This record gives sequence, structure tokens and C-alpha cells, in this order.
Amino acid sequence: MKIQLRQICLVARELEPVIEDLTEVLGIQRCYVDPGVGQFGLENTLMPIGRNFLEVVAPIQEGTAGGRYLDRRSGDGGYMVITQADSRNSLEAIRSNALENGVRIAHETKRGDWYLCQLHPGDLKAAFFEIESDAYNDFEGYWHPVGGTGWEDKVKQDVTVDFKGVELQGTDPLELAELWAKVAGVDLERRGDQFTIKLNNVFIRFVEATDGRGPGLSGIDINVSDRKRILTKAEERGALVSEERVDICGVRWHLHDI
Repeated sequence: MKIQLRQICLVARELEPVIEDLTEVLGIQRCYVDPGVGQFGLENTLMPIGRNFLEVVAPIQEGTAGGRYLDRRSGDGGYMVITQADSRNSLEAIRSNALENGVRIAHETKRGDWYLCQLHPGDLKAAFFEIESDAYNDFEGYWHPVGGTGWEDKVKQDVTVDFKGVELQGTDPLELAELWAKVAGVDLERRGDQFTIKLNNVFIRFVEATDGRGPGLSGIDINVSDRKRILTKAEERGALVSEERVDICGVRWHLHDI
């Protein structure tokens, strides 16, 4: 069974300023706007990072799940870990793992060969965990949330190359890591007080919440090919933290040279 991190979703009070920060600092391009998120009271924009995607959503009406998440975490931040399974059977296995470990199904959609299953962020104690499967299950190609195909010419890797990892924070990192490992059906790796799990293409790191914002998707690790440009643009836009990190949309972006 393989699970690919195919998309990370962030949530913001205002969409456009965050998209401008991300495209300018990370050197990535917009590729798709999904009108379907309007049914959830949201607007969005997606950008490819390698053959995977970064999405930002923002509420456009009161009483949305995204709006409540913004209130709970006191501002912009990480929202969803969105994955692609290598088969429908793999998706069903993760769905069963979730239910066996007391994690509710927050939302499900099935249209033809495309199936989406979102697992409840409250039960997962950090963020939404979404798994998708379709007729192709192609980790390098077709991806339903961006309209399938037509995004390929927007891939730009001269500055930011791809995702390397995701950071989830909580009150008890070990408990959080054990839960996500059981649900994802993967091994938990422990090195001292460091807890990680591995998906097909990235790691997920579990850390203690020490920033006063509570549990959530707190960081993203990225492979970069032009650190100097990222740091320069980050400083211009007030996002520079150190030579190793920039902060955008309430998320810590950890930079790794390739």
C-alpha cells in the first residue's frame, strides 16, 4: 500500500495577500481555482509544487468550518493533509483503520471512479487527513482537485522543487504520532524524542505545540534550489525568520537545499 502526499491545504482570512506571498517568495505559479469549494462557503487557489499541489482556502461567508478553524487557531495556518492512494483498496484500508481507532469520517464524495474520504481533524487531534482514489492513481499526473490535467505547464522548480515533509503539532507528540501511524497504516519511527511517519514521498513529523496556537498543521518542509532568492523575497515581504525558515500563512516553511 502506497500513499502519496499530493496536496497541502492552508486556510487564510484573506486569500489574495497569502497567494501573493507564496508565489513571490516560493517562486511558484497559480494553476487552478475550484468553484466547487463554494458549497462549503470558501474560495481557493491552487499552485503546483513539483507534481504535487499547495492549496489556500478562505471563507467567503459566516459559519464555515474553515472560519471556525481560523478562530480556534487564532489566525491563518495549515488545514489539510491531502493524499492519493495507489488503489481503491488502499483507501478503504485507511478508512477502516480510522473507524477502528475512533476517527470519524468528516466528509465523503464519490463520482464515478473518483472517491474522496476526509477524516475528522478533531479526532485526529491536529488536521484533516484526506485520501483520494481515481481511475488512474497516477502520483505524477491526473489529479481531480485541479481538474485532472492542464496544470502541467505551471510547474516551476527553479526556486522551490517539491515537498519534503509536513509538521503536525499537538499536546502529546507521541500520542499524536501513534494515532496517525495507525490510521495511515504505516510504521512509527522514533529517534529519541523525535517521532515521524513516512508516506510515499514525504515524512510527517510530530512535535509539541509550544507557540500558543494549539494542535494543528504547523510546518512544511520543502526542497529548494534557490535558497538565496527565497530569503531575499521573504525579507522584502516580512516573512523571513532565519536562513533556514520563512513564515507564510501562519506556517513555518523549513528550507532544505537539494
